Amino acid sequence: MGCSGCSSARGCGTSAKGCKSKTGSCNKLNVFDWLSDVELPHGQKMFDCVEVRFKNSRKEFYRNLDELPLHIGDIIAVESSPGYDVGTVSLTGELVKKQMRKRKVAFDSEEVKKVYRQAKKTDVDKWLEAQAMEFDTMHKARTLAIELGLKMKISDVEYQGDRSKAVFYYTAEGRVDFRELIKRMASEFKIRIEMKQIGVRQEASRLGGIGSCGRELCCSTWLTDFRSVSTSAARYQQLSLNPQKLAGQCGKLKCCLNFELDSYVDALKDFPNTNLKLKTKKGNAFYRKMDIFRGIMWYSYQDEPLNFIELKLERVNEIIAMNKKEEKPKDLMGFVEIKEVIKEPEYENVVGQDDLTRFDKPKGKGNNNRNKNRNKKRKPQGQGPNKPGDNNKSPQGNKPNNGNKKKPNNKNRNRNNNNKPKPPQQKND
Repeated sequence: MGCSGCSSARGCGTSAKGCKSKTGSCNKLNVFDWLSDVELPHGQKMFDCVEVRFKNSRKEFYRNLDELPLHIGDIIAVESSPGYDVGTVSLTGELVKKQMRKRKVAFDSEEVKKVYRQAKKTDVDKWLEAQAMEFDTMHKARTLAIELGLKMKISDVEYQGDRSKAVFYYTAEGRVDFRELIKRMASEFKIRIEMKQIGVRQEASRLGGIGSCGRELCCSTWLTDFRSVSTSAARYQQLSLNPQKLAGQCGKLKCCLNFELDSYVDALKDFPNTNLKLKTKKGNAFYRKMDIFRGIMWYSYQDEPLNFIELKLERVNEIIAMNKKEEKPKDLMGFVEIKEVIKEPEYENVVGQDDLTRFDKPKGKGNNNRNKNRNKKRKPQGQGPNKPGDNNKSPQGNKPNNGNKKKPNNKNRNRNNNNKPKPPQQKND
């Protein structure tokens, strides 16, 4: 479940004691506290530094000199310049030492500032008001940058907890002279302005998003360092060099291209050089493609480039060894392994109601048969088809029709009159 701070990308902070989660609940770039259930040796004090998380993925270390009982998820007020800032505790205990060593921060460094207190209600209210101002401030700053014609993109704004300072994160291709922009923003927002330039990868990690795999971006969830990614990583994995498919949300090559690169490089050590041609008595065959993990390679003769011949890796190495001894096999087809085709069981319609072609019958024939059956049911038993002269007879036998006399059929009357012999016409003398 998400917390109330997820909408502002601030993380947890719903209770005074914190959520006490080993992973910092829904925090970005969280660390699993696997030492939370392990007690310290007798007489040893807990490490006095804590890791505090601010907006998005910004984390810093602070010293707990007053030995406050802090837990993961607590909202605290910390030292800043000028004033104070408000953040969320993301890690406590002995694992903070490991994180400080990882980021090369000395334990006794003067850069490690101190924790003031647990945040009061007034501190939290002012902090939430500052969060609500960030969106409008960012759009106004973008408008001012466009008016000055600066080639830069302001991607994020972070207010300090006491609303005395705001940090503007921007991306640009080169150096930007934003001195006039700072003057206008200072007069517009009445706060202290700080500008920080970040790269496109850092911008994607701060803003977050969904990748082409359907999951959250690695750089905004768990990836802490950005290693260089080259197109050779895609070549090793037999991927097409399509920049639209290989680029991530930041526009650069995807970081996940490096994840499986080592396993591909190890698997390719057993494969021969693809520039080598297989020499046979029929002709030379050149390489077309390969399946690394299945250990299969495809070759084609120079005279038959559209005919792909599938060979196992062991067979290819065997042919290359023969060519080194100046021996040529008769044909590559002798090294092809024949696959046994297993027939799948056919589906039998036992019920008889699941036939997909039951609606394919023409509608006309079925309706005519139904109408004929209906007419047969309506006729009384013992009577045949109606004759031309029996139209006036009642189909119900000798029962008289009281008030329901049918009108005589004029067509039948005319037919009967035509059949009678006409009287001879008298000649006038």
